[in-house]
Amino acid sequence: MPETIVKLQDVAIFQEENMVLSSVTLQVKKGEFVYVIGKTGSGKSSLMKTLYSDLPLKKGEATVVDFNLKTLKENDIPFLRRKLGIVFQDFKLLPDRNVNNNLKFVLKATGWTDTAKMDAKIEEVLDKVGMKTKGFKFPHELSGGEQQRVAIARALLNDPELILADEPTGNLDPQTSVEVMKVLQEINESGRTIIMATHDYALILKYPHKTIKCDGSKVFEVVQKAV
Repeated sequence: MPETIVKLQDVAIFQEENMVLSSVTLQVKKGEFVYVIGKTGSGKSSLMKTLYSDLPLKKGEATVVDFNLKTLKENDIPFLRRKLGIVFQDFKLLPDRNVNNNLKFVLKATGWTDTAKMDAKIEEVLDKVGMKTKGFKFPHELSGGEQQRVAIARALLNDPELILADEPTGNLDPQTSVEVMKVLQEINESGRTIIMATHDYALILKYPHKTIKCDGSKVFEVVQKAV
């Protein structure tokens, strides 16, 4: 049996004092690809933020990559995040440095010190996302799709057990979205677990996976039907 990477039991998710989602029960096994769908404001991002401990867990039980979110202390959050790869809609690349140095910045921040090992790791992750020749470029010299590929490469740097992708194709045109999705598919097929929040139904139909919907403050699994 594959191990459970994420387990939520009767979780309520709050944005400050407002309860956004209630009675959330969810399990994600190692190697799964899970979509989180729902209208804007339905709680998708709040659910993702809870998983990487940007929002504190106030009610219910939750474990993510063996960290108990209920008892997680502030100074343990960086250790949780080292086991996660997080991909955002707006890339979040540092504009004042090239791609290689963007990635090196993350490695140094997470304790890497050996330059040769850092360079090898950067080359490896850029190769995985088809950006091996673009390491010298600055973010503004890249297209949106290329920037998102770099963001995915950055998420892979510390060999995460779980990748959380929050609307990773939200700022991209349909063709580029498919290209980025293919990269995520390949990463998933190599054995990594991915949870992806999206409202791009065309992608979901093209690449069907387990799908969780946020609606009316509840979370439930839906069966995707091919149109």
